Amino acid sequence: MNDLTRDSDRILSESKALVRDNREGGRHRRAPSIGQGSASAKRTHFTKKIRNIALALFAVWVGMGALGLVLDGIGFVGVMGLVLASVVAIAVFANYPKMKTPKRADINKGNVQQMVGRTELWLEAQRPALPPPAAQIVGDMGVQLDALGLQLDGLDQNHPKAREVRSLVGEQLPQMIDSYQRIPAHLRQEERAGATPDQQLTDSLGKISGEIDSITRQLAEGSLDDLAIKHRYLDYKFGEGAQTSPQLEHKN
Repeated sequence: MNDLTRDSDRILSESKALVRDNREGGRHRRAPSIGQGSASAKRTHFTKKIRNIALALFAVWVGMGALGLVLDGIGFVGVMGLVLASVVAIAVFANYPKMKTPKRADINKGNVQQMVGRTELWLEAQRPALPPPAAQIVGDMGVQLDALGLQLDGLDQNHPKAREVRSLVGEQLPQMIDSYQRIPAHLRQEERAGATPDQQLTDSLGKISGEIDSITRQLAEGSLDDLAIKHRYLDYKFGEGAQTSPQLEHKN
């Protein structure tokens, strides 16, 4: 009986640690999210884990309650078995299923807005293997991809800008990182054609980052113009324009 108690205490302690680590986003194992897209995906995954834990505990307790009715009580051993089953359920469902990083081959699928979100998650997983300057650009790129994703909402998939984004974010960006990762680590700092692979990757990511920002601004131009027109109208109707109108009418 003492062994059972010690085992249940140990499992309970380990399961609490697993739940705490998952609740904190696995901060000891993973870097912070690079953008809202990846952070939202993690929150959704964590919510599903909590749901699974709740369902498992409900099933365990209902099942044990039904058994207690049949046996006219479950006794101390039954109570300890219930506790043990509960902590095992917590430990299992807090750690599984693992959150899946999008595979390279799956990035450029679905609509272009979903593709941008998958690229963000994929980039986040690649960041630890990149040189620090390139990793910094990837970290900043998460915010850019969030902004781009907002502009892509409702955009026709055949729109020229949608195709441009698919090529830049879904093909050229991951291809660049794939090419770098295929280079042996001891060769990445050897200069070739005036630059090392580390420098070439950083420079290329910087250019892609600039192009993402440019496309986002171009897509936002319509909204910016619309806002400016509304602002001018309201200013004329309720602002300085409205205040001067009565004076003009009085002079006439």
